[in-house]
Amino acid sequence: MDFRFTPQEEQFRSEIQAWIKENLPPGWLGIDREEQFDPAIFDVTRQMAKKLAAKGWLTLAWPKEYGGQGRSIIEQTIFQEEMMFNGVPGTTMGIGGTQWVGPTLILYGTDQQKKEHLPPIASGDRWWCTGYSEPGSGSDLASLQTRAVRDGDDYIVTGQKIWSSAAHVSDYCWLAVRTNTEVPKHKGISMILADMKTPGIKVRPIVNLAGAVSFNEIFFDNVRIPVRNLVGEENRGWYILAVALDFERSGITYAAYSRKTLSYITQFVAHAQHGPRRLANNAIVRNLIADLAIQVQIQRRFAYRVAWMQSKGKVPSLEASIAKVWGSETQQRVAAEGMRVLGLYSQVEGETHLAPLKGRILAQYLSSLSNTIAAGTSEIQRNIIATRGLGLPRD
Repeated sequence: MDFRFTPQEEQFRSEIQAWIKENLPPGWLGIDREEQFDPAIFDVTRQMAKKLAAKGWLTLAWPKEYGGQGRSIIEQTIFQEEMMFNGVPGTTMGIGGTQWVGPTLILYGTDQQKKEHLPPIASGDRWWCTGYSEPGSGSDLASLQTRAVRDGDDYIVTGQKIWSSAAHVSDYCWLAVRTNTEVPKHKGISMILADMKTPGIKVRPIVNLAGAVSFNEIFFDNVRIPVRNLVGEENRGWYILAVALDFERSGITYAAYSRKTLSYITQFVAHAQHGPRRLANNAIVRNLIADLAIQVQIQRRFAYRVAWMQSKGKVPSLEASIAKVWGSETQQRVAAEGMRVLGLYSQVEGETHLAPLKGRILAQYLSSLSNTIAAGTSEIQRNIIATRGLGLPRD
């Protein structure tokens, strides 16, 4: 792997940075991925999505015939890193729209599904949520129980999903359902596309720890979804779901958020007083920042290694798990150390002058606490590393 970016990639990064500087509101300190769906700022999220769509950047790695620019995976990762580092909302069209719904439909969708769903994603007009987790099915995703029973040209769907980010603002749901209960659990799952306006679907928002409305419960009460919305073959949805999970798994989001939080810490330290001395002159603080910077750069290298492997047609299973574990835990460490450096002021939020950096470090700390659970717990990822990487037995 060459750790240097090509001149073309460096030029693309500069173009993105210039666009961000021109288009973000003055004084923008950024938001995390979940905050962008809060009703208080969702209008900004929509506006930014439309601007990004006009540039062709929402789907820049998609093939041109589907509304993309056919750019490389490395360029896509550069785009994601810059967007997340600067807290630009509206890049994902919900949770999954640009990352895995579109790319998976390109591979497995019918011609009609591609025609119906891909253009509205690329244009910034159709928002998506993902219906995977259930109250009794998280890490063991294959144990999901939401049922879809065939009735003529429809499926009748009954069940509940939880932790579905952006469901309260989404037009469609990328939904995993059980269509056969008589076979091993991995073999009876199907993927369908659910219109969120369908009668019988109820969304109940959940306020997260950081105070944002982002997560949701979704209830399906005898919901009729056309069979034409089935993606791929019935009862083989697990394999499509696995492919969907392969998309956007570099971990660059964790690295970008960690870098941003570290920049907040550095900015605070550069101007803060500790008694009669500047905090920047404190050797303990300086060493702490240096140590965190090394950890963040390690994570960044892990993320780009995954992207590089994908660009070469390799499957980064073990490497993606390493990037996920290190990335999520590093983000937690950086945010926690930021709270320590700020001291009691770290607990102040809002627009008051007593809130350092408008409470952004506090927001990053609160939002980071779930990182080692979401998208596969650290325990699950370490099992993957142990069995697939080190060849250790499962028992």
